[in-house]
Parts: sequence; structure tokens; C-alpha cells
Amino acid sequence: MGRILAIDYGSKRVGLAVTDSLQMIANPLDTIHAKDVISYLLAYTQKEEVELFVIGEPKHKDGHPMDISLQINAFINLLKKTFPMIGIEREDERFTSKMAFNVMLNSGIGKEKRKDKKLVDKIAAVIILQSYLERKSYQ
Repeated sequence: MGRILAIDYGSKRVGLAVTDSLQMIANPLDTIHAKDVISYLLAYTQKEEVELFVIGEPKHKDGHPMDISLQINAFINLLKKTFPMIGIEREDERFTSKMAFNVMLNSGIGKEKRKDKKLVDKIAAVIILQSYLERKSYQ
């Protein structure tokens, strides 16, 4: 069984999270520059079996897509061309950045560390992946 890898795509940074080999637990993986994400994923998939990418789907509170959705759709098309054997699913990512900040706050992470946007993106990717895993377990 391959891992599931979640992607919190942003125009500057991309947060990544991955499951364990049993696809039960979401773990932070990395935060990388958006321009480096494909090369990073190529290297990662050579070391680890990935069977699914879960891409965060940003929406406004009313459910309409956000402006970055066009960039994410282009990124998904690139993923499909680069990794044709790996499935892709979308997961609603509304409020994940706020949830990530709250996780950091509640876990006692200091004020300076909470300003680290890379950490926020990585935790947001974990939240996206955990939400996906929970939703799939209920279906």
C-alpha cells in the first residue's frame, strides 16, 4: 500500500504532508518553494511509493473558489502529466491556515516560531490530509 501525500499549494510556498505506509496517520513532510515542488515530488516518489495526491481546494466561506484556484488547476494538470500513475483528489481547505495557527498556539509554540509561514503551511497540509483520511473512513 502506497502513501497518500497532501499538498497545500500556494503561489510562493507549498506545504506537504504524508501518511504512514498504512494510510492511518498524517505527518508533516516539508514546506518548499512552489517552483521546486515537482522536482521535490519526483525525488520523493523515487524513494517512497505514493498512490494518491490530495490537493487542498481553497474556497471562500460561501463555497466559491478563490483566485488561486486557476494556479492550482494548472498545477494539477502538471501533476497529471508528470505522475500519470498516481491518483489525485481534492479536499476542502477552508480555514486550514487558521486551524494550523490554533494548533501552534495550543501546543505552546512560541510567538516567534508561530510567525514562521513555512510551519503554518506544513501544519495546514497535515490538517488537509487528516480531514481527507477522516472523510474517507466515514464513507
